[in-house]
Amino acid sequence: MLLLLFLHLYCPTLLTSCVSESVECIPSEREALLTFKHHLVDPSNRLSSWNSSNPSCCQWDYVVCSNVTAHVLHLHLNTSRDPFYYDGYFNFVAHDKFMFSGEINDSLVELKHMNYLNLSGNDFGGMQIPTFLFSITSLTHLDLQEAGFQGKIPHQIGNLSNLLYLDLSFCITGTIPHQIGNLSNLIHLGLQSGYYDEPLVFEHVHWLSGLTSLQYLDLGGADLSKSFDWLQTIQALPSLQELFLQDCSLGDDYKQSSKLNFSSLLSLDIPVAPKWIFQLNKLVSLRCGSYYYDSIGVPIPDGIQNLTLLENLDLSLNSFSSHIPDWLFRLHHLKFLNLGHNHLAGTISNSLGNLTSLVTLDLSSNHFEGAIPVFLGNLTSLISLDISDNQFEGGIPTSFRKLCNMRHISFSDLKCNQQVDEILEILIPCVSHQLKSLVAHNSQISDDNLFQGIVQEDDLANFTALRVLDVSCNNFTLKVHPSWQPKFQLIRLIMNSWKLGPRFPSWIQSQKELDYLDVSDTGISDSISTWFWKTSPNFYLNFSHNHIHYGSLPPKFLGTIVDFSSNHLQGNLPFVGTEVIWLDLSHNSFSGSITDFLCQKPARVNELQILNLASNNLSGKISNCWRMWPDLLEVNLESNYFTGSLPSSMGALSSLEYLRVRKNTLSGKFPTSLKRNERLISLDLGENNFTGEILGWVGEKLTILKFLRLRSNNFSGNISKKLCDMKFLQILDLAQNNLSGNIPNYLNHLSAMISKTSERPYVHARVAGATISMILGVKGINSEYNSILGLVKYIDLSANELSGGIPIESQSYLA
Repeated sequence: MLLLLFLHLYCPTLLTSCVSESVECIPSEREALLTFKHHLVDPSNRLSSWNSSNPSCCQWDYVVCSNVTAHVLHLHLNTSRDPFYYDGYFNFVAHDKFMFSGEINDSLVELKHMNYLNLSGNDFGGMQIPTFLFSITSLTHLDLQEAGFQGKIPHQIGNLSNLLYLDLSFCITGTIPHQIGNLSNLIHLGLQSGYYDEPLVFEHVHWLSGLTSLQYLDLGGADLSKSFDWLQTIQALPSLQELFLQDCSLGDDYKQSSKLNFSSLLSLDIPVAPKWIFQLNKLVSLRCGSYYYDSIGVPIPDGIQNLTLLENLDLSLNSFSSHIPDWLFRLHHLKFLNLGHNHLAGTISNSLGNLTSLVTLDLSSNHFEGAIPVFLGNLTSLISLDISDNQFEGGIPTSFRKLCNMRHISFSDLKCNQQVDEILEILIPCVSHQLKSLVAHNSQISDDNLFQGIVQEDDLANFTALRVLDVSCNNFTLKVHPSWQPKFQLIRLIMNSWKLGPRFPSWIQSQKELDYLDVSDTGISDSISTWFWKTSPNFYLNFSHNHIHYGSLPPKFLGTIVDFSSNHLQGNLPFVGTEVIWLDLSHNSFSGSITDFLCQKPARVNELQILNLASNNLSGKISNCWRMWPDLLEVNLESNYFTGSLPSSMGALSSLEYLRVRKNTLSGKFPTSLKRNERLISLDLGENNFTGEILGWVGEKLTILKFLRLRSNNFSGNISKKLCDMKFLQILDLAQNNLSGNIPNYLNHLSAMISKTSERPYVHARVAGATISMILGVKGINSEYNSILGLVKYIDLSANELSGGIPIESQSYLA
């Protein structure tokens, strides 16, 4: 904290130069900076001031020089997330377009007086941290966190003996070089592991003992379970004030420790709260909780009441049960309280109103019931309130009129007996001019008559600061004049299930900063105006389940997630931008060939992961251009009129997990190219004209397959034993083929079928929220299974030419 304060005093702004205009920079350093820039990729032209026509590099953006010597002292080339992060919502696309990438050129070593280098938040493509950076021995501040580097920390790190600040979070793997222990001046050390990377494994942490000046230590995500003395080593650091162990594997010994000497510790982030933390009576901030630890059935630990100086208490992402203990309402210093995502239940005590210093309160995703406490109105310092996803009933108390500092409020899933105009009337008097985020999706707000179910211009007139409006899954009508110009500028608008149609809502044209738009199922039966594509969101766009006809689609879809499913779009498929990750055009009337769409030559590598073109009128052969889509995880081409065989280039999709081509007129033998798709989890080739045998390699190569559906084809031959060796397979549908021979006596080898435990279908983290489904025939009726698909165990061998009875080994299993 002291270091950051010093920097701000030294230079009021860290985004532009901070030096007298009369100071010229050193020519050799100017050339070094120009060379460095030449090797960078700067998509938003942030370094436009770095050019030879502006010779004073001390006046360039992001450069700080000495007022005395004119040597370059600072380079602030980080890409902060803050401008792109808003109340839990992050604009990934805009952030990505702002990041630096490319190459870190060694011309930086010419800046021999540079003491501050910040490259954090960029994308340097997985390269290792350049070792030449560790020859710039003048550095006191080096920040490379989330800069896109990967690999081990070079041992040359020990050369930077002047370092006060070092952050390598999210860009390192392997072991920690002991040379870090030589950096005895360090005040800040960040070594947090990447979210999706293998955790850093610490065999020991002896090197920490030499960092006696350390005030801030972040080892989040690390595996410390093999280092038996990690706790004793860390607690011996005499100056430590902030310790972050989020999502660490800590072993069991640390829970039993006692007589610890964390005498200077003010802030602690730890997955589980052992008893010794209740001795840390100087703590100002405590966070305990992680998705990886299960505290179900355990109440909130009583020992926390000893920490009377707490200002920040975050117990979210546990499974704490019971109720909120009364002692918690006596922690009068609390400013931030997060109890979200637990199993807490019961009513909320009016004693909550005693916590008058609260600025942020999160009670979301619990089982609280009864009325929303009236005494919440006493918390007049509240800026953010989230009571969503509970079982509250009744409505918003009129005491909310006193919450005049409120910026963000969420009461989603509320069973409310108020009319929408009552709710707005409560919120408007005090906070409407400054409220930035209103989230009320899926709340059962009363609309007993048509008039009270209408929201008009005047109802929203005072919400001038609104930036996020999420009022989805409510059956209201927005009735505004076509020329209405809202006074707010939204970045996120979610109004699905409202009635906005039948005309396309023209007022959206006034929203110049939209990043996320969901107007699905809103009764729009118009074409999309051409102006929309000039203001359309660049992250999430959902117009599904409307009656939109072709109109003027853009020549190329841009954004990250685009969903136009279940409309009346027709004609040829539009092109798609390389940055689109999720494209759903299913259940429309697109026709013609897929060739132009699939074989377009991109300016850079396509990033598409989800492609859903199901239930259209597409025809012809499936083009052999799949190598141009290397990141695909899911492909759904079912219910079209495709002919021919599956193209061989589909085997190049090394990340493919879900492939559905059912209900076409595809032919040929079982596609051997699928041998290479070893990450397949679900394969549906049903209702086509495939022929030949189902060969044993399916069981040998597709070893993690869970769902296999080949029904209604012309497959023949015996059922291979190797097919029954697939230990993860839990759906096997071979019905309505020409299979022959005996029913295999080794069906009981399908261990996932026998297991009493079940799991939901895996969805890749990058596209969490995707719904995986499959059509299954049960008692002659075809039904679609989606959310419970992972719980289904199913074998269908009917309507084949199999002979013999059910083998004894499988009788009890198949019963």
